[in-house]
Amino acid sequence: VDDPELFGEIAAVNALSDVYAMGGRPRFALNLVFFPDERLPLTVLKAVLRGGARACARAGVAVVGGHSVRDPELKFGLSVTGEVALDAVLSNRGARAGQVLVLCKALGTGVIGTAIKQGVASAAELAAAVASMTCLNDQALAAAREHGVTACTDVTGFGLLGHLRNILRGSELAAVLDMRALPVLPGALEHIGAGRVPGGSRANLGFLEPMLRRRGAEDSALTLLAADAQTSGGLLLTVDAARADALCASLRARGQLACRIG
Repeated sequence: VDDPELFGEIAAVNALSDVYAMGGRPRFALNLVFFPDERLPLTVLKAVLRGGARACARAGVAVVGGHSVRDPELKFGLSVTGEVALDAVLSNRGARAGQVLVLCKALGTGVIGTAIKQGVASAAELAAAVASMTCLNDQALAAAREHGVTACTDVTGFGLLGHLRNILRGSELAAVLDMRALPVLPGALEHIGAGRVPGGSRANLGFLEPMLRRRGAEDSALTLLAADAQTSGGLLLTVDAARADALCASLRARGQLACRIG
């Protein structure tokens, strides 16, 4: 995104998500800033940090320091410390046969980001992507706790398929995805059709291709969407089939997206 404050907020939410994905509560954060101070004014840096601080305040996380480096390319993130009871850790190794897959955010931020860079994303597409990327995964985790979720991961750079692969490998299982059930950000499929797909997303699909099996006619755009490298994506949860509807209802009651995808 072009707005430095939104840039900072998205980066912070993305970093906090790793703790939620393990079932933890984030407590403290350190800013990590790489900044081209010879090319950009310090007002940009202040705006980035302000956006990160805003996300941390929403999460109840204290920013207790940080580190800055001169760099030709602007980079920002957080080192986040969280806590979780040892018997409450969620991992990507706890899925069980017969469970349901639930996804808590729509897919397509990588594609929309490419469209933004090319100057062809609409205002509505940008707004929907930003709303998704700035949404904390804390409420999704709270719903997961209530309804007995046994495995969890956040969907980020490896795409949905890549992070699902990690759950399946860790749990020694296979899965069937209902591709038509995938939640999609506005405009994402249209941009895929126009070839606006990040290199990282294509690399994800290339790596995963030997592990995939198709049933019926394939929609290649949906396959690319499932491999799209996400920024600040949602939680991917596994839950017993008998509790899946209650989990989805709880997520929606908390203002979260909830899609049964497999």
